[in-house]
Amino acid sequence: MTSLIIVSLLAVAVLYLGLFKYKTALLPVSVTGLLAAAAMALLDWNQEKMYFSEMMLFDNYAVAFSVLLILTTLLIFGLSRNYFEKISGNVAEYYAMLLFALAGGIVMVSFYNMAMLFIGIEILSVSLYVLAGIRRNDPSSNEASLKYFLMGSFATGFLLFGIALIYGATGSFNLAAIAASDALESGLFRCGVLLMLVGLSFKVSAAPFHFWTPDVYQGSPGLVAMFMATVVKTAGFAAFLRLFSIAFPDISGFWSVTVAVLCILTLFSGNISAVFQQNFKRLLAWSSVSHAGYLLLAILAVGLSASSAVLVYTIAYSLASVAAFGIMILVSRERGSDHLDSFNGLSKSNPFLAFTLTLAVCSLAGIPLTAGFFGKFYVFKVALEQGYTWLVIIAVINAMIGIYYYFKVVIAMYMKENAAAAAISVQPGQRWVLSVVVILLFLFGIFPGLITDIL
Repeated sequence: MTSLIIVSLLAVAVLYLGLFKYKTALLPVSVTGLLAAAAMALLDWNQEKMYFSEMMLFDNYAVAFSVLLILTTLLIFGLSRNYFEKISGNVAEYYAMLLFALAGGIVMVSFYNMAMLFIGIEILSVSLYVLAGIRRNDPSSNEASLKYFLMGSFATGFLLFGIALIYGATGSFNLAAIAASDALESGLFRCGVLLMLVGLSFKVSAAPFHFWTPDVYQGSPGLVAMFMATVVKTAGFAAFLRLFSIAFPDISGFWSVTVAVLCILTLFSGNISAVFQQNFKRLLAWSSVSHAGYLLLAILAVGLSASSAVLVYTIAYSLASVAAFGIMILVSRERGSDHLDSFNGLSKSNPFLAFTLTLAVCSLAGIPLTAGFFGKFYVFKVALEQGYTWLVIIAVINAMIGIYYYFKVVIAMYMKENAAAAAISVQPGQRWVLSVVVILLFLFGIFPGLITDIL
């Protein structure tokens, strides 16, 4: 709980720093505050404390995902030096909005009352509606913000309607009280579950509620898209799993078929659409959709093993996405485009960037000796334990499709020439972040027990 307070106060402090023109202090203060928030979150390990009349529960599940969200945001901030300054003179608002969105994500992973779930989603979503369209003179940014706002508002309506129906059937917002209710078989309750499923599917960009994803990612500033692909998706799935594993496990036979169908649609729509992309940012957006499909496999297997699988997968996915988006930002800034052709010859001009991006896409594809391999392995494992063999076979087929389109950028970097391309400048802070990501992707790929035994 202390970590949530620190992040919230940090966002306000950053706004005041901007008001008094202390621009050089924004990044150091933000990084220091995030480190303090992560440390305070770790102090709650094994404490399992309830707050606000059992509206929030900080157990090991909430602590693990909160730390992951905070550290991912820290990596994103490490790549942000001189990024926002080139977009706008009001840099403090960018940092503050990202921190407010992070606070919403922490609420989402620690809720124990559906009212807090709604509040967390709204805090996170409203911040991102603004960030997506913060480049006011860019039509694509305005389009991204409008699409995200309109479709997000409809999804929130479905979610809120579902919460209302469940409250009407059970008389409570508390997850434990809902699970113990004798109204689980009522039509009112089941309609509420389906409506909440629709709302949460939008938040994690699961098909067929995913069409906003490529346009919003492409129109948003690169670091904002990186935040959406990592922090937002992690928070969404952590909340998704927490809700369905605590409140709805006794009727899993009712919603599991629907989730399985969503999983198949998401896997095929994300992977097949990514095959035809020539823009790396849109490719990563469709890739993000496909990864939602893999994570839906774990939702089908509610329980501690599913929690561990989702945590391992989101750690691997977040690290690889930070590297992929970060290098895309560097390349597009220097070469004026994020088309795949912009990566031609990168292995000769910038061997370190080419190696890091290769490792990132290998992890996203699930190649052995990277963290992404064990992410997929544990998700497939929990699905097989629940008897979803046919669904795992479909997921493996889609993983092979993923290898094809991920390696398009590797081919561009190592097998295509770009004699006119100059070396891309990488600041020390950015190099440190990318180096940390490389080490962690290898470390977790070789010693997966470091993260598989957390929960």
